[in-house]
Amino acid sequence: MRIVGLSTRPVMVPFAAPIETAIHTMTGIHCILVRLQTDTGPTGEAYVFTLDRRLLRVFDEMVHAYADFVVGEDPHQVEQIWQAIWRHLNPTGHKGVTISALSAIDTACWDLVGKHAGLPLHEVFGSRRDRIASYASGGLWLSQSPEDCAREAAQFIAQGFRRVKLRIGSPNSEDDLLRARLVRQAIGPDNELLVDANQALSVDQAIRLGHALADFDIGWLEEPVPYHDLAGHAEVRRALDIPIATGETEYTRYGIQGIIDAEAADILMPDLQRIGGLTEFRRAAGLAEKAGLPVSSHIFTEHSLCLAGSLANCISVEHMPWAAPLFQEEMRIEAGDILIPTGPGCGFTFNDVAVDGYALGPWRSS
Repeated sequence: MRIVGLSTRPVMVPFAAPIETAIHTMTGIHCILVRLQTDTGPTGEAYVFTLDRRLLRVFDEMVHAYADFVVGEDPHQVEQIWQAIWRHLNPTGHKGVTISALSAIDTACWDLVGKHAGLPLHEVFGSRRDRIASYASGGLWLSQSPEDCAREAAQFIAQGFRRVKLRIGSPNSEDDLLRARLVRQAIGPDNELLVDANQALSVDQAIRLGHALADFDIGWLEEPVPYHDLAGHAEVRRALDIPIATGETEYTRYGIQGIIDAEAADILMPDLQRIGGLTEFRRAAGLAEKAGLPVSSHIFTEHSLCLAGSLANCISVEHMPWAAPLFQEEMRIEAGDILIPTGPGCGFTFNDVAVDGYALGPWRSS
């Protein structure tokens, strides 16, 4: 099997209404869909996304810049392809859009490996489980009132979730406490409440708020301070009994190793796009396992489930429905767990009819 073509297409999936975190205002996700065509039929798929449509062209050009490293190659040589691109990037840099594009190429190659074998990727990687804990992350935004968050949290529980994530980081900490109190009341004592400050707090603010949140049995406090402030994360971690989660904004295994070395987290949260694809995610998870730390994947739910089904130290995946309209298959929740897909490759394929409806332009080929 050889890769004979690389194609991309820009799409935009709008949200029903604008949503906010402490540092984002979002109206939808803008994606570059990636396809690798082969001479034997199977197509490998992946995507990168941005919240800013103006950046789509940059992502698209970066993906196509790697065509010479991919076209003509056997996707089973995915490690060789990854290393060749990595070496090529040295003068440009190993963070940012360069790695995002590499991630898409890598994930699409692995998708082809699974499809060629007729196996889901978690079995290719060494199956460990067929389901994984998940949490509802597609709601409870800072732009919603505390009462609306409570109502939506109750709806998530009714849909089968056993864990929900609440965004905090309000200018007034009392607002965050009210939101946490109402959501805890809505989901009851037997379900898990996670909170995400989206880097909005200072170290002192995070510590004060963390102590106050302890009354609500918080599962983790995510990104309490700016992601690059590893010393600050470590200080917050030492001061609180609530586990600290971070890592979604770091690039490659080297960023994850920096968090580990700084003792800045209890739970590491690699993001498939920033970490460097499935290949590098597995390396980063290995570093975490060596350090005795669990991982929980950040968004990209559909394409991260193969990792969750095979990594010993993966404790959960984030259920984010943003990209769901682009796929033919649906994610399935049972008793708070998300089922690992059994289809070949990543187990999710683009729905061409739906994609046509969200497209911002035609497919572009290299």
